[in-house]
Amino acid sequence: MVQTPNPPPSQSSGPRSVPTSADVARLAGVSRATVSYVLNNTGAVRISEPTRHRVREAARELGYVPHAAARSLRAGHSRMVLMPAPSFPVGPLYSRFLSELQWALGRLDYTVVQYGTVGLHGDDAARAWAELRPVAVLVPGSGLGPQGVEVLKRSGARAVVTLGPESVDGAHALLTDQEGVGRGATRHLHDRGRRGIGVVVPAEEGLDVFSAPRLHGARRAVAGTDATVTELPLRYDERDAARLAARWRSLGLDAVFAYNDEYAMLLMRALQDEGLDIPRDAAVIGADDLMLGRLLRPRLSTVHLELPAGRDLAALVDRAVHDPEAPPERHKVLGATVVHRESS
Repeated sequence: MVQTPNPPPSQSSGPRSVPTSADVARLAGVSRATVSYVLNNTGAVRISEPTRHRVREAARELGYVPHAAARSLRAGHSRMVLMPAPSFPVGPLYSRFLSELQWALGRLDYTVVQYGTVGLHGDDAARAWAELRPVAVLVPGSGLGPQGVEVLKRSGARAVVTLGPESVDGAHALLTDQEGVGRGATRHLHDRGRRGIGVVVPAEEGLDVFSAPRLHGARRAVAGTDATVTELPLRYDERDAARLAARWRSLGLDAVFAYNDEYAMLLMRALQDEGLDIPRDAAVIGADDLMLGRLLRPRLSTVHLELPAGRDLAALVDRAVHDPEAPPERHKVLGATVVHRESS
């Protein structure tokens, strides 16, 4: 009778065993508690750097990762911070802010998850977020109401933070002064002798939460003067920009504040193609202070925006997680400074 040798582990057709913290402890020559302290970034216990390195190398060799659900059970709450995907198109400035925030939260040992909510809005979206049992939720834009905040808190969220022009009862708020952006840009144009001022308002859905207060701020900037403000709906589309540029002379305008630098560059190129001189026939100013605007000729005037530092928002989340009963914090953010260049 010929015996068939057992196949080596790499050729076995059965499921591979999942490595455990005990396996890591044996390979590293430490206790399971030490493995837990190292891989969970626990700062309360002093562990030498060589030991930390040995544990991480053992975990890497075995392919071991901590079990998030088990860690949550031990802590009494998850470490997941949910960031619903914005319902509006995200520009470069906001993308950089999100990247910095995710990095800062990761440094504090939170797991950041972005969640798409296509077809869901406001409190309905909050119920979908609550199903994932996040410890914190960061909500961009508007739409969330007090009821949605309550749903999230009842599901275990210790911190709900909104980023937008208005606060929501029960939630921490980072208040963005969008009105000040429009007011500053329009006042700049008025101070430079412009009296027929157009304000580009994106026709795309989801941006009105930002564009409406910017338009309102523009109107307030020239209230009681001899200047006028004309709303100019515009899609982010070359043909739509060309149509607006073709009507420019009939509109009686001599300046335009575009919603942001991207819309400003789109319209500025269309105006130039129509034979208009920038800034003699039309002064142009945008917002966001993108690098590309400095490379144009003429260089684009803009409103430089200062979003909150990602580390500051991460610290706010961490404070709220550790003290969920503390009163909601309100912080005014989004500093706006006009940067004058050749286009205005």
